[in-house]
Amino acid sequence: MIVTVLIMAKAPVPGLVKTRLGPPLTHHEAAAVAAAALTDTLTAVGATSGVRRVLALGGELDQALGASMISGALAGFTVIRQRGVGLAERIVNAHLDSGPGPVFQVGMDTPQLTPELIKLAVRDLVGPDGPDAVLGPAVDGGWWGLGLRRSEQVAPVGRVRMSTPDTGSDTLAALRSGGLRVGLLPALRDVDTIDDAVAVAATAPGTRFAELVGTLTGPAVR
Repeated sequence: MIVTVLIMAKAPVPGLVKTRLGPPLTHHEAAAVAAAALTDTLTAVGATSGVRRVLALGGELDQALGASMISGALAGFTVIRQRGVGLAERIVNAHLDSGPGPVFQVGMDTPQLTPELIKLAVRDLVGPDGPDAVLGPAVDGGWWGLGLRRSEQVAPVGRVRMSTPDTGSDTLAALRSGGLRVGLLPALRDVDTIDDAVAVAATAPGTRFAELVGTLTGPAVR
């Protein structure tokens, strides 16, 4: 059974992405950081064998910073448009558009993502004794990864308020209320603030993200 790894991402247009990185970063610098994070995420998913790869994109890539770099990492990906009003609805629709089989979703906020971590989630979703769903909590109370054994099982997530300190626990409760057995993945820190960016860069040496954040904030994270 082939698992689809789905990346939900916004085109890194200055002023429209990662605005909480400034100050100290400008909108242009924040968009460059977002572009590096997205490219690292595409690279990690691209290096994961035995999966189908989908990018659900919001916005226009040709208007994005780093468009050629991002495009170069898209080999082997199917690109679909995000659709819906609000993040929860867009997440549900992206899963449905990527199914009907198992789908594991990540965002562009965790450039420390590795093929090994992806394979851990994928293994749980296709194993005969595995859970119906997997959820990767984020340290800020959200989540960084969501997988469903069948894409239509994502429906309860449409009722969850996104981008709150309780989004992770609310998502877990919604999945369980739908009768799903949920396995938890390791917690990761996603990138919202400059402190997040520096901390995540330190855990992901050698990535484009870490190199750029080091250039913008100092040599300690290179």
